Amino acid sequence: DDWFVPTFRELGGWLVRGVPLRQVYLYFYGNEEGSRLEIGKYHALPVSIPIASQMLHAVGLAYAERYQKNDRVVISFVGDGGTSEGEFHEALNFAGVWNTGNIFYVQNNQFAISVRRKIQTRSATIAEKAFGYGFEGVQIDGNDLLAVYAATSLAAENARGGKGPTLIEGYTYRLGAHTTADDPSRYREDTEVTEWLAKDPILRVEKYLLNKKLITDTEIETLKKEAKAFAVSEFEAVEKSQDHSLEDTYRYTFETMPLILKEQLEKQAAFAKGGAK
Repeated sequence: DDWFVPTFRELGGWLVRGVPLRQVYLYFYGNEEGSRLEIGKYHALPVSIPIASQMLHAVGLAYAERYQKNDRVVISFVGDGGTSEGEFHEALNFAGVWNTGNIFYVQNNQFAISVRRKIQTRSATIAEKAFGYGFEGVQIDGNDLLAVYAATSLAAENARGGKGPTLIEGYTYRLGAHTTADDPSRYREDTEVTEWLAKDPILRVEKYLLNKKLITDTEIETLKKEAKAFAVSEFEAVEKSQDHSLEDTYRYTFETMPLILKEQLEKQAAFAKGGAK
């Protein structure tokens, strides 16, 4: 029942929550239906596009849960670049003042697009930023599944027990490009990427399970094939789905569409039909 407040990278979290992969694909396919989550079913919010704005939503949820005398915890995610946004600091300040049941998980992948963390902030770590707001901050190996589980479990226990929020800095690395328009070779060396490839968390989990004899190589390959087939099948279904309407571009910004958006919609609709100049 705890709340899950993602950025756009939390695919694993969505799937664990039971959100259908097809719905996630719809979102990234530009279909607003992908954001229509059953809040009461998943206790998960859709992606909030403005960087770090979801942090404010997270503290609002945590405050509301406490006001209603519930012990639900709210975990929210943000990248290292997002910690430079005002919303991040506003959220941490609110959480510290009101001792809310928040877990702030910062995915420090060391780049805000092309800007390295060391020139984003003078603090030695991101975790220590929590101390200025009066609560616990911890840095962990973000590529170690067991470390992530242990840190978040303890943070959830503390939040549920009234001990307040925790900021967790997961130290990791962005192996790929930021977007398809990004060329990371312009700001980092291939040797650096190769070094971090060996620290891939999936490979580490595989090795751990194999060493513990909890899985076999054959089972791993079977799981990979099944996962790939499922992912392709779900995406193909989305590709065949009905395109969203032009009005969807404007429909979900306000409860009642204001006049200026109605006028824009009418002009765009006329242009699409070839009637506008």
